[in-house]
Amino acid sequence: MGIALVVEDDRTQQIIIWKILQRIGLEVIFAGDGVEALQLVESHHPELVILDIVMPRMNGYEVCRRLKSDDKAYKPAVLMFSNKTEDCDFYWGSKQGADAYLSKLCRPQELVEAIMELLPQKTKLAPLS
Repeated sequence: MGIALVVEDDRTQQIIIWKILQRIGLEVIFAGDGVEALQLVESHHPELVILDIVMPRMNGYEVCRRLKSDDKAYKPAVLMFSNKTEDCDFYWGSKQGADAYLSKLCRPQELVEAIMELLPQKTKLAPLS
């Protein structure tokens, strides 16, 4: 079972994402802000980071940039998952190094499909049924 770090400051969103990830066989850990997320990546080495953008202390763009730019750091797959859905948001996420970007308005199956594309060799995931 792989580990996914969900970086989200909204408790309801945490629960929704947790239920989806648990059903496909991922172990889930949570961070409520970007600073905590960077600490958890260092200590737990998750295969995937699902990252909100608007958060306290450090936004998701900065977290992504730090995760992807440090040559010595462990580099998990990063899925930006946000209510910000303008073209510039998708563009800015990709410029920071995000591997994928989804709107929180997507269907659960779209989230699962994006995860399966990001983690095909790293972990065996069960289909969402």
